[in-house]
Amino acid sequence: MATIEDQIKEIEEEIFNTQKNKATEHHIGKLKAKLAKLKAQLELHRIKSSGGGKGGYYVKKSGDATVALVGFPSVGKSSLLNAITGASSEVASYQFTTLEVIPGVMEYKGAKIQILDMPGLIKGASKGKGRGREVITAARAADLILIIGDIFNFNLEVIERELNNAAIRMDSRPPNITVSIQDRGGILVRKTLTLTKMTDDEVSEIIRAYGIVNAVVVVREDIVPDRLVDYLADNRVYIPSILVINKIDLLYDVPEERLRDQVGRDYHSLSVVKNRGVDELKELIYQKLGFIRIFMRPQGGKADMEEPLVILEDSTVETVCEHLHRDFVDRFRFAYVWGKSAKYPGQSVGLKHQLQDEDILTIIIRKKSE
Repeated sequence: MATIEDQIKEIEEEIFNTQKNKATEHHIGKLKAKLAKLKAQLELHRIKSSGGGKGGYYVKKSGDATVALVGFPSVGKSSLLNAITGASSEVASYQFTTLEVIPGVMEYKGAKIQILDMPGLIKGASKGKGRGREVITAARAADLILIIGDIFNFNLEVIERELNNAAIRMDSRPPNITVSIQDRGGILVRKTLTLTKMTDDEVSEIIRAYGIVNAVVVVREDIVPDRLVDYLADNRVYIPSILVINKIDLLYDVPEERLRDQVGRDYHSLSVVKNRGVDELKELIYQKLGFIRIFMRPQGGKADMEEPLVILEDSTVETVCEHLHRDFVDRFRFAYVWGKSAKYPGQSVGLKHQLQDEDILTIIIRKKSE
C-alpha cells in the first residue's frame, strides 16, 4: 500500500507533467485538492510522531506587530535588523550566519514592532531543506513579510514559491466562499455573481475530491480552482509583504531603471551600509502594517489626544484591553466609543466592537473586589 509520501510524490509528478492550459485547469485543480488533503494528513502525522513538533523555532510574539525578514542567505537581513532595531545579530560575509531566529524591536511613531531575523531560505525550504520548515513556521505567524534580496541576487521567485508551497499567500485575501456541510442533498452551489472561470459542476467536483459530499456552497467571487483549493485546505495564511533590494550602493554602471525592469515588480531600494532608504523603510513598514490610533479617555476625564495607543487595524476593544493589562478582559464591563466606529457619540459597546482610526475610547472595568 502506497504511503502518504508516495501518494504526494505521484500527484506532484502528475501536476508537473500536465500541460498547463484552460482545458487542464480543472483537472489540475482536482489534483491540488487531493494534494492539499494529503499534505495536511502528513503534517498531522509528523506533529504526533515528534511529540508535538519539538525542535522548531519558538519566538514569543511581542509588541504591536511582528515582521519576518525572509530572503536568501547573505543578502543583509542581519545588518538590516541591527540598523532598524539596534538588536545584536551576527553579521558576516559567509552564508548561514544566522542559525536561529533573532528578534529585535523597532519603535516608530508610538508602535513597538517586533522584527525577526531568520536563517536564509533556499530551494526546497518548504519541504524542510536547510531548516526551512522551522523558518517558515515562524514566518506564518508574522503580520508582515519583508522579502530581502540584493543587486546580485534579486530573482526571488524561489523565495516566493517556497512561501506559497508552505501555504503562505502574500498580498492576498481569503477566498470569499463559504461551505456549509449538510446531512443530505449533495452539493448545491449558490453564486452572487456569474462565474466565468469555473462551472458549478467543476466547483462540486473539486469539493468532492476533498471528501465533502453534501454541502451548500456560497461563492461571492469569480473563483478559480487554486482559490477554491485554498479555501478547502483551511491552512492558508494571508500576509502582506514588502520587497526590498539591498546593497543598492554597489550598483555602479547599471541604471536602476534597468534593475527595476529585471526585478519585474515594485521594490524598496536600500543600502544598509550607507544608511540609504532605512528611515523610509521604517515608514513603509508602519504604513503597510496598517496601524490605527486610539485615544484613551478615563471615566469622567478628558481624552489624551497627545499620546494615542497604536494598534493594528481591524482591532477590537478586546485588543485594547489586552494591551493595557492582562486582567482587563476578565474584569471588563463595557466601553464607551466616540469616533468613526460609533453609531453615535459615546456609544456603549462590548469587547468585540471593531475600532477605527482616531476613535476615543473609555473602558469600564469591575473592581477587583467585585
